[in-house]
Amino acid sequence: MTKEFRGSYTVSVTPFTQDGSAIDVGALKDFLDWQLDVGVPGIIALGSTGEFLAVDDEERRLIVDTYVNHIDGRIPVVIGTMNAHTPNAVRYSREAEEQGADGLMIIPPYYYTPTDDEIFNYYAAVDEAVSIPIMLYNNPVTANVDMSAELMARMCLELESVQYVKESSLDLGRVRDVIVESDGQMKVYAGERVVDSYLLGAIGYVNPYGNYIPRPSYRIFDLCEQGRIDEALAVQRLIDRIDHIIAEGHPTYGHQCYSKALAAAVGHPMGDVRPPLTTFPELGDEGRQRMAEMMPLIEELESLVDSMGF
Repeated sequence: MTKEFRGSYTVSVTPFTQDGSAIDVGALKDFLDWQLDVGVPGIIALGSTGEFLAVDDEERRLIVDTYVNHIDGRIPVVIGTMNAHTPNAVRYSREAEEQGADGLMIIPPYYYTPTDDEIFNYYAAVDEAVSIPIMLYNNPVTANVDMSAELMARMCLELESVQYVKESSLDLGRVRDVIVESDGQMKVYAGERVVDSYLLGAIGYVNPYGNYIPRPSYRIFDLCEQGRIDEALAVQRLIDRIDHIIAEGHPTYGHQCYSKALAAAVGHPMGDVRPPLTTFPELGDEGRQRMAEMMPLIEELESLVDSMGF
């Protein structure tokens, strides 16, 4: 029976050894235990946060195998299987299902700026090859194409496996639009502005902050579902302050680099990023200063969630 995805899913970094040459399986298992211990409802591997472009096919299989077998059915595991070459996306998707993944997250073919028909055919090829749910990933900043609500709804209604979308277009109204256009069939995961997206009908959140503040960041959605909107907004505002500190830096090293540095700072080292991204040591004083600004906010977030009864 297919598991229904709901709530805040950590989209995780990929741990590398100290020299960056291999996957650190031990660190990954430790990280997954941490996620399970704090109660995250689901996890996503090999997304943008997971540097999916920086791993080879053998490493990809090792990563998927580790997630699936270590999680062992306790929470859903969703795997990013995107590739600009359709046969590769199909192969990655089929392999992930065969390895036991519960779902797939797939961005449109990046770089090419594909037409609507090209996008539809790309997802149709994956849909034909798998039977587990597909989460579309609409992120025009990285994919160079913005999928319309009409196109996403068409895929939901015509392709059996297309059931979810991570909506990161920065057009907040798209959350409601795709639900309406699909006659309520498409289930939306927020890519940003979690509380606002929930109020428009989102049922979950793809959560990069789960790499270093999993408990406060996943509780946002729990608070929303309990009707505690003001409290959810209070948590979101603190996370937004962390996000702003990261975003002030150069965009190519911000998200993944600081996610790994912050994970290490709270006791779960995951190595550093692979080229071409800038490593944390290469940031020098700038990196240390930003970390010094963020750590008190992390402590404040943990205390805030404690005060809410979690």
